[in-house]
Amino acid sequence: MKPRHKRLALVAGGVAAIGIAVALILNVFRSNLVFFYSPSQVAAHEAPEGRSFRIGGLVEEGSLQRQPDGVTMRFVVTDTLKTVPVAYKGILPDLFKEGKGVVAQGKLEADGVFHASEVLAKHDENYMPPEAADALDKARKAEIESQKTLVMDKSSGTESGK
Repeated sequence: MKPRHKRLALVAGGVAAIGIAVALILNVFRSNLVFFYSPSQVAAHEAPEGRSFRIGGLVEEGSLQRQPDGVTMRFVVTDTLKTVPVAYKGILPDLFKEGKGVVAQGKLEADGVFHASEVLAKHDENYMPPEAADALDKARKAEIESQKTLVMDKSSGTESGK
């Protein structure tokens, strides 16, 4: 084999090795990505079924229930527009309370219940994950807009929804 062919073979082998390494790194990175969704997005079927993601919002008042096994907890996460039932097996954080912010990581099953593998409660009165705060703001704005539309429909004498 000529020296020129040896160099070409080494360069081709190096490029192939780098390509394989990059492909493996990107595959690992992609499998570890966890996206955030609001309850409204989950209700609109934007969240993946059977794949891990995070859901965030407020724990609905009166929704926290301890199951008979003593370890499984059920509660509802809301963004004030839509709600998603959550089941979590384990010990909830000390700051976890109804009416407070929460982010849960897990999978949405076919039964419509989000099965959380991890639950995070906000750690003080002023902090909320940016994604959860944005989702709550969007839900509030949508609710205000729908109320304005309803008021305008009533004042003009027409009925909405027809």
